[in-house]
Amino acid sequence: MTTFERRQRLQFLLKTQPGIRVPELSEALDVSEGTIRNDLRALADSGQLTRVRGGAVLRDGYQGRSPAFSARAKANAEAKHCIARWAAELIEDGDSILLDASTTVYHLAQFLRDRNNLTVITNGIEVGWELAKNHSNTVILLGGVLRPDGTSITGLLSEQFLKDLHVKTAFVSCSGFSIEAGLTEVDFQEVQLKSNMIASAGSVVALIDSSKFGKVDLTPFARTEQIQCLFTDRGLDAGPMEQLQRAGVSVTLCEGDSSSTFTPRQKEARHYKIGFANLNERDPFPIEVRRGLERAAREAGNIDLVSADNQLSADVALDVADRFIAQGVDLMIEYQIDEQAGSRIMERFQEAGIPVIAVDIPMVGATFFGVDNYRAGRLAGEALGRWLQTHWEGKLERLVILEEPRAGALPAARIQGQLDGLQSVIGPVPEEKQLRLNSGNTSDISQAQVLSALKPWPPKQRLAVISFNDDVAMGALLAARQLKREADVVIIGQGADRRVREELHRPGTRIIGSTAFEPELYGEKLIPLAMKILEGQPVPPAVYMEHVFVPSDDLAPAAEARGKT
Repeated sequence: MTTFERRQRLQFLLKTQPGIRVPELSEALDVSEGTIRNDLRALADSGQLTRVRGGAVLRDGYQGRSPAFSARAKANAEAKHCIARWAAELIEDGDSILLDASTTVYHLAQFLRDRNNLTVITNGIEVGWELAKNHSNTVILLGGVLRPDGTSITGLLSEQFLKDLHVKTAFVSCSGFSIEAGLTEVDFQEVQLKSNMIASAGSVVALIDSSKFGKVDLTPFARTEQIQCLFTDRGLDAGPMEQLQRAGVSVTLCEGDSSSTFTPRQKEARHYKIGFANLNERDPFPIEVRRGLERAAREAGNIDLVSADNQLSADVALDVADRFIAQGVDLMIEYQIDEQAGSRIMERFQEAGIPVIAVDIPMVGATFFGVDNYRAGRLAGEALGRWLQTHWEGKLERLVILEEPRAGALPAARIQGQLDGLQSVIGPVPEEKQLRLNSGNTSDISQAQVLSALKPWPPKQRLAVISFNDDVAMGALLAARQLKREADVVIIGQGADRRVREELHRPGTRIIGSTAFEPELYGEKLIPLAMKILEGQPVPPAVYMEHVFVPSDDLAPAAEARGKT
């Protein structure tokens, strides 16, 4: 197939098999996962689909039975997509949620295709249908009267059922909203049902595109003070946002590559605006870092967190820095990959008098936070050495070193730590047996590099792989899998992110373990560190995370036995 034909076929698969993931697309189209991701990025850039974790959804999304619902779903679709994409970040595996039958919440459901074990209570038939496609979810349709358009249920049976429920979060939208009237709807029966939904929920998240602000419909179903979080698009004026903050509502302004969360105003505490430039918004690790920061900022109560995506690009990171300076942030949390660009970024923030915390990649003049690189590497290297002793008599034909030169000397210490840890167990690995490859910090580039390296080597060569991070480790695994040579390789990771933790549970995996950096906990340590800097308190030049090595399920019993001796 040509590139055009492949992308047409890819869109057809997304339409006919909603929820299909990158590995399945790769197999169906007989190309690498890296090629699929490149296709998805190109189609997203052209506006034909929206990326979600693990795959994508088509922009024309709704393929249901009601023309009226379809028309509403497509109205302000861009804003609804952005709102749904960022609001979905609040929902984790295993959550219990209430979802109304609105088109904005239907968009939200499309971003939950990779969440598992959800308990979903909804009056939206299309919403329920979308989430029931994942068989791990429990979807409960509220009972009552089916509306004529066949898309939702209302009535007293639903209200009686809701009275006995205690659900974590309700996600709702409306036909109109004002600070004074709250959330309003045109249909009285819908209002009664939504009121009962809100009464059954521990917290309420409102998804409202800016076109609905200032509009008051027939009757309200929730007061403004009943809303904990409100997600909207960048079209919202400053006046309503400030009113919402004074009313105790956390407001998130959403756009394609960034979001800004403005927390309620507290009279007794000074309010700060903190910028966060993320490494990228594709890979699990930086996404977990951003989520943890958002949670911690909300809990702090006096922080507005403005986020943007550095896209693994030095040029983009410089542009993002200029945007944050123009917005007048009080402090910057910078997560970017290029050590040389870091000096130019830091110079700009210093000229603007803005303090900086550098995450994982050091920047001269910034407070460092993140990985204790050498120790993290050493833990994994020692585990790899023990595996080689047990399974390959301590011998190997080649050691593949997937590094990232752009990151500079300090992150390179995690590669050196792995090498030293390995050699402390099996002895020196001669230089001629070492192959250093530039991983590019992504699974796509790593996969391509390892594919190219593996092809000329004869089968049954024993190849050990040490990695800059988990994305790189996954790339090496995918390359070996593509060549049907998994038995020839053993791989260790760095980070223990969500994707690799899932792989570690797979019987027979060739990724034998990864050092945990716990990105989900970065936020709860970063925000207190930022507050100390903002309040003029002394802080150390570097703050490190604690690390443990997480073995695969195959190795876990042996690791536990060692821990007891």
